[in-house]
Amino acid sequence: MSAILLTAPAVEPVTLAEMKAYLRVEHDDDDAVIAALTAGSRIHVEAQTRRALITQNWRLSFDAWPQDGRIQIVPAPLQALTAARVYDADGTPSDIDTQNFVPDFGASSLTFAAWALPAPDRRAAGIELDVSVGYGDAAVDVPEPLRQAIRLLVAHWYENRGLVAAAGQGALLPATVNALIATYRVLSL
Repeated sequence: MSAILLTAPAVEPVTLAEMKAYLRVEHDDDDAVIAALTAGSRIHVEAQTRRALITQNWRLSFDAWPQDGRIQIVPAPLQALTAARVYDADGTPSDIDTQNFVPDFGASSLTFAAWALPAPDRRAAGIELDVSVGYGDAAVDVPEPLRQAIRLLVAHWYENRGLVAAAGQGALLPATVNALIATYRVLSL
């Protein structure tokens, strides 16, 4: 499976004003830096948890339908399946009715009758699903532990902008960030 971001989040889970208050920054000189660190920390939390925090649209590609008739949607949580299509050998797409899929929002998955769907003729990425994922369109929809992880990560990066890890070593992140996001990780089997 491959995933392509179609529409990025319109806002961040923590606003610039909230982040400046958390950092106790009273000037506007670092607004661009704080905004960039906030976006970077959201992306980091999303990558670590395999979740989308704010509503986003993704295109997921598959080579074949799973035999068990179930597709786990990552990034989670699933909001909606917006489009489905298969490709023939010439690369021409054919739309599939999204009503053929039963969403399980709690498990962030789609269930379907694999035998009832047309098989793709294209060998690679012959199936595309467009999905809307995320907790919602506003910061208040994102679980507070994930918002706190973002605040802690931004504060860490903001205070340690000049530090560079030694060659061959990764930069250490605050243990509290990992602890806050641990229960939200989507595990793969």
